[in-house]
Amino acid sequence: MPNIKAAIKWTRQSEKRTKRNLSVKTRLKTVFKKAKISSDDTVVRSVESAFDKAAQKGIIHPNKAARKKSRLAKAVAAFKAMPAPTATAARTKKTTSKGKAKAK
Repeated sequence: MPNIKAAIKWTRQSEKRTKRNLSVKTRLKTVFKKAKISSDDTVVRSVESAFDKAAQKGIIHPNKAARKKSRLAKAVAAFKAMPAPTATAARTKKTTSKGKAKAK
């Protein structure tokens, strides 16, 4: 525990900032995960904007924001390129020969 009055105040302020920044960081992680599987461009743009704002306010490093935006763009492109599952592929069932005796 600090002995100087100013240091006590710095500690108090630091704890308050840490708590506020933690909620923003948690929200960023959540929206990032949701946007990764989204094919909606407006959602992706809003997440990129949230990363830019957090970097501008000093909550996260600007390079981290750029890295996350890049990974998000890559993930969304991969998700869009993925073929849609077909109904026949879901219905097929593999058959096994557990009950059959081995022939020598």
